[in-house]
Amino acid sequence: MAKRRILNITLVCSLLVLATQTVSAQQDPNFTQYMYNTLSINPAYAGSRDVLSAVALHRSQWLGFNGAPTSQTFSAHTPISEGKMGLGFNIVNDQIGITQETDINAVYSYALDMSRYTKLSFGINAGVNLMNIDYRDLNIFDPTDPEFNNNIENKISPQVGLGALLYNDKYFVGLSVPSLLRNDRFSDNSIPDATVRDRLHYFLTAGVVFDLTPTLKFKPSVLFRHVSGSPLLAELSSNFLINDRFTLGAAYRLNSAFSGIVGFQASDSILLGIAYDRDISTFSSYNDGSLEFFVRFELFKKYKRMYTPRFF
Repeated sequence: MAKRRILNITLVCSLLVLATQTVSAQQDPNFTQYMYNTLSINPAYAGSRDVLSAVALHRSQWLGFNGAPTSQTFSAHTPISEGKMGLGFNIVNDQIGITQETDINAVYSYALDMSRYTKLSFGINAGVNLMNIDYRDLNIFDPTDPEFNNNIENKISPQVGLGALLYNDKYFVGLSVPSLLRNDRFSDNSIPDATVRDRLHYFLTAGVVFDLTPTLKFKPSVLFRHVSGSPLLAELSSNFLINDRFTLGAAYRLNSAFSGIVGFQASDSILLGIAYDRDISTFSSYNDGSLEFFVRFELFKKYKRMYTPRFF
């Protein structure tokens, strides 16, 4: 019994750490190239590019560390009703250790014209989270222990999120809470207060575009993330757009990582990007950094589009 209780405590502690990492990375993703994948953190972004826009992104975190997180996202959105509304969906898959989660959300937005070139968009996302935990992937000392027979398979939790976005071709400001529901993620009845619940994540993003020369544009931006019960997290980034085709940038995640970002507009429809994070936390000696890459594909330029390096 004592051994089993120790095992329960160990599992719960592991899942507490997992919850803070996985919920942050999945429900409220921690992507370096968030400026190209904004729909995953703010539903008000739907339709804002004035075209049918689809993004696929992969992230491998903590390279060289066994069981480290990997994440994939796929999202698509388009304007409707002559650009007054936007529709889309967002799928995020996250794997960390023995835990795998998938978020599937439908997204809707409505935009108000604040001036000739400026819009204020409000968005909502709704969907589900599917969680799987497979203890069979662990190196188990005693395979007959019943504690390892309680796998979690496709546990469904609802999701609802809200967001707002003020933008034009020169600046943007966004505020969002991607998941408003505090669902129970894990519970062990044999241990008092051993329930892990979702925490609310608040995002604030902002950026501005400067035309340095006719062929060079500069966009500094910032992302603040506040998680209930945790310190404020901040990420500063700067990107240059060269000849409307190449992007070069860098980012700093407070007390966590430095990043390099490179992008290439392969055609009018296809944008490719890659980012590398170098960990500067106390965990840096145990991993070789993180790698992230994406492709964006855009079609149906039906509405008058503002061509601008709006990396969000």
